[in-house]
Amino acid sequence: MPPTMEQDLQHAEIRAEIRDAPADADAPVAALMVDVYSGRLMPDEQVRVFGQTERAFATRTVRRGAAVRALGTAPAAGLPEFPILANDTTYDLYDYMSRNRVAGLLVMQDDALVHEQYELGITAATRWLSMSMAKSVSTTLVGAAIRDGYIASVEDPLTRYLPELSGSGYDGVSIRALMQMTSGVQWDDTHTNPASERRRMLDLQIAQQPGAIMRYMAGLPRTSPPGTLWNYSTGETHVVGALVRAATGKWLADYLSERIWSRIGTEADAAWWLESPGGLEVAGSGLCATLRDYARFGRFILEGGVIDGEAALPEGWTAEATSARDIGGQRLDYGYMWWAVPARDGSLADGAFSARGIFGQYIYLNPARRIQIVVLSARSKPKGAEAILDNDFFNSVVEAIG
Repeated sequence: MPPTMEQDLQHAEIRAEIRDAPADADAPVAALMVDVYSGRLMPDEQVRVFGQTERAFATRTVRRGAAVRALGTAPAAGLPEFPILANDTTYDLYDYMSRNRVAGLLVMQDDALVHEQYELGITAATRWLSMSMAKSVSTTLVGAAIRDGYIASVEDPLTRYLPELSGSGYDGVSIRALMQMTSGVQWDDTHTNPASERRRMLDLQIAQQPGAIMRYMAGLPRTSPPGTLWNYSTGETHVVGALVRAATGKWLADYLSERIWSRIGTEADAAWWLESPGGLEVAGSGLCATLRDYARFGRFILEGGVIDGEAALPEGWTAEATSARDIGGQRLDYGYMWWAVPARDGSLADGAFSARGIFGQYIYLNPARRIQIVVLSARSKPKGAEAILDNDFFNSVVEAIG
């Protein structure tokens, strides 16, 4: 439901508290989560909240390992001057950073750090909210579970691991269809629509009741046959999280730490939102990590899921998970909750792809050019607020240094 007048007044008081507090003070972010997803925060408030969202809900720690894998130091000059071609206009890096409200930018080629930049008051120590980049992390854990023998195949029916979905809209849906978001189950992911399923899921998350989101998912109707229609659904990722938990017997944060995070040289613990204290992770949106550690995860994917010579994912998994698909007779630039990124000419020759989240969060990876770009942003609305399309920026960087 839209905020009441009383809630608006309460939120105005909270905003004043955030605005007037010292820059390093904790922000009272929990009460503002509906405003966050509705795009109803002023710029300074939003940056403060995005850098402290692990305080909004109960979280589980994703523990780092003992050894940090160095990223090096970017040259003082950073990226060279280069044109960003978008909207039939030529922009530059200053335009992209300021017009798209970018808070953090990191560019690597192979193991060389090309550019690292922090704006809007964040630092290398800030744990920034992933938004839907967490979806790509969650499906990667399905790959790890297959590699470890917990899951037999992406063709397995969900009900083999989640029998509570028997008789629901997910009965007969495969793990592959779930990860491709082609289950056929009803969903509207519009964050700014108070009546959407996405906002209902947020309401349940705010209520912090164990199992409530999965019960909600099990009650949704199927509107099309599995595998025939793509429909973006954050709820599907919550089911992915439940799948990994059921198959491995481990919480997502613990399994991520054990198999990946503690082994790829991260320099900080991450945090992952929970649906309730002690409950499931919110697999589709709630990871909080530093810019550099998002880059370390990206490098792990760019290296094919191999850590120190040992495969943490099945052979060929990264290519399968990040490739475009043919759904309903049309090319869909979406894999297992990773987005294929076409080059400027529309081709997929470089095999580029990205994890991405609302308000401008990205991990862009280009295997052919060995280029990685991580972007953290605080844009005014969940979608469509960017002045310069991010894919145009990525392609311009590739053209400049690739």
